[in-house]
Amino acid sequence: MVVAGPPAGLDDLSVAYNMAAVIPNVTRISSRIIRVLGCNPSPMTLQGTNTYLIGTGKRRILLDTGDSGVPQYINHLKTVLHNEKVDLSHIFISHWHHDHVGGINDVLELENTRECQIWKYPRSEDDTTVAKFDYLKDGQEFCVEGATLRVLHTPGHTTDHVVFHLLEENAIFSADCILGEGTAVFEDLHDYIHSLQLILELEPSIVYPGHGNIVHDPTEKIKFYINHRLQRESQILDILKENVDSCFDEMELVSKIYVDTPENLFPAAAVNVGHHLTKLAKEGKIVKANGKWQYKQT
Repeated sequence: MVVAGPPAGLDDLSVAYNMAAVIPNVTRISSRIIRVLGCNPSPMTLQGTNTYLIGTGKRRILLDTGDSGVPQYINHLKTVLHNEKVDLSHIFISHWHHDHVGGINDVLELENTRECQIWKYPRSEDDTTVAKFDYLKDGQEFCVEGATLRVLHTPGHTTDHVVFHLLEENAIFSADCILGEGTAVFEDLHDYIHSLQLILELEPSIVYPGHGNIVHDPTEKIKFYINHRLQRESQILDILKENVDSCFDEMELVSKIYVDTPENLFPAAAVNVGHHLTKLAKEGKIVKANGKWQYKQT
């Protein structure tokens, strides 16, 4: 899931998915990549989930499966598999969110998937009724004709989130870690920043996101993501430093930081602030007492 933005200085809480360039239902991106749009648009999925058919041979990889119960997507995928005269050898799931894993059983009803393995990174709460998963490992590599994919565990958006490094193109399939438009939501900001830095060190030439259009300037985009978060963190830390004898809860910090934001959006902003506070606490910069936060004096 994603959130686009950020108009009016509202950080990553605003929606602008209708402003992006239209993504076709099916796009041949290169000789080894065909993008099939999940046809599940919403404020949280932008124009829909990007799924990718990867490889050049008879047996290929499908990355992500969109939502369940979307016949338009299944029809498009079926047509692509038929026209390409290919079967699926593997389905990769980038993470557990329904808009990436939900369509598995619909995809498996296609005759081109009879001997297909389904892979994802393990998560303690995995719903094994959805599918029988084989579990990915960090650094694991998969080869099909025309494509070599290396698995990179990139927690933050979710604990089980992975991206895939396409070695032939030095490209990253980024799922919900990096988006074509706007910024992403996350469960753990500390882990998310670390994952972004990991991808940045790879110096990818291009990023194929889970939502939105292709990112042709990945270094600039990733640095923007990191700096955007660190700027917000700096605001929070400055307030706590300037009031070392005081404690603040999330909503009190929101009222000081999100001064141009409508108050009805304060609860959502407080969630973001909470992620930053948890990260700062992990780094030993602040402490929590009686439900409120305070700068840690040395």
